[in-house]
Amino acid sequence: MPKYNVSKKRGRAKIKISNKREAAMRRIMDSYSEDFDVKMSVIQELIPLGLKAVAEELTNEVTRLAGEKHSRGGNNARWGRQNGSVYLRDQKFGIRVPRVRDVEANQEVPLEAYRRLQKPFNDEESMRRLLHGLSTHKYQESSSLAAEAFGISASNLSKKFKKCSGDHLQQLQARSLAQYDIAAIFMDAKRYADDGIMVGLGVTMDGQKIVLGIEQIHSENGRAIEQWLDRLIERGLKFEEGILFIIDGSKGIKKAIEHKFSSYALIQRCRWHKRENIVAYLDETQQVVFRRRLQEAYAKTTYKEAKAALMQLHQELEKFNASAANSLLEGLEETLTIHHLGLSPELTRSLSTTNCIEGVMSQLGSYTDKVDRWHNSDQILRWTGMGLMDIEPRLHRIHGHRYMKVLRYKIQEIVRQRLQKESTVTGSKIEKVSLVDVTGDR
Repeated sequence: MPKYNVSKKRGRAKIKISNKREAAMRRIMDSYSEDFDVKMSVIQELIPLGLKAVAEELTNEVTRLAGEKHSRGGNNARWGRQNGSVYLRDQKFGIRVPRVRDVEANQEVPLEAYRRLQKPFNDEESMRRLLHGLSTHKYQESSSLAAEAFGISASNLSKKFKKCSGDHLQQLQARSLAQYDIAAIFMDAKRYADDGIMVGLGVTMDGQKIVLGIEQIHSENGRAIEQWLDRLIERGLKFEEGILFIIDGSKGIKKAIEHKFSSYALIQRCRWHKRENIVAYLDETQQVVFRRRLQEAYAKTTYKEAKAALMQLHQELEKFNASAANSLLEGLEETLTIHHLGLSPELTRSLSTTNCIEGVMSQLGSYTDKVDRWHNSDQILRWTGMGLMDIEPRLHRIHGHRYMKVLRYKIQEIVRQRLQKESTVTGSKIEKVSLVDVTGDR
């Protein structure tokens, strides 16, 4: 059996593969389309041959502008070279840049290829690394493109991140909401030191979750939230079909929703928050018992059954803890809104608590909790906006989304009956109509 020198054979194979790859890249470069954007994007993706491709492209553009070397008769002339830099992906490399000058006008002729390569082609990758917790001071250590890369210092990265996060915030706050058919909205706030950010999460008719917007507020003040709702409406939020709002029980949020949307809004108070508020008055042993019994009461299928079970619990609580009993009665009807709608168990589970938005807040915290110090309002808004825009594409549809049409029909019926009843005028005052009055549940 003949003996082979494995190392030599592998070495030759590597050389052949390398030559084939380089030849294929040359063919790709020669077969580029005339679309300048396509050409620039391909160049920035060819990291191993990127600098060579950049130099060739700049040379070709100089030839197109000034003709071949030593040619005469044109307005443009070659004018030597100068130091410059270009981006390959998100990292900067130094190069020698050829110059072209308009002799008659006595001014520099800018190279379009060089101008395009002055900006990172795909800055999202580096910004996402920073968003996920990579320190700006350690970013250069994670660079894997080439040793010649520069311009990725902490200060430069911080400037780039500010611009990128600012762009994401602007996109979030300015995009039109008219394209979305929103049937339900979750509202909650996240605390940042002494300030808070109100977040609205919409649910479309196909069950998709959409971040509607954010607003910085010191507390859940009704007037501030109402102004924010005004801006959502100005951006195209449609509510004429009726919307179900799921909130944690804040009186300021509730007041703003009722004042702004009136008969078109149904409010579902989070059952989880309600349950925890009640058991907070009890000792540990009683908490276990009443937490389970409250859960069982809310799990009843119909409004009448759930209301009867909760009132029974209220009577029991009155005997040994009046504060817990009063907490149960406060806002009780708003925790039973979902029972009036008669939805499927899957959709009821999704819309009876604020778990959907709590999950988003938890993911957002994995980004923002890494920040040691919040310097100003702009920093808080930028981080929140960019984090939410990064999270949104990964959000799943809510459970029971197949029954969203049933939800829309039920809400439409309630809104229609409310409007009919409220049209009954006594003197100059419109009659106030509750959800119980509309549905007939007692």
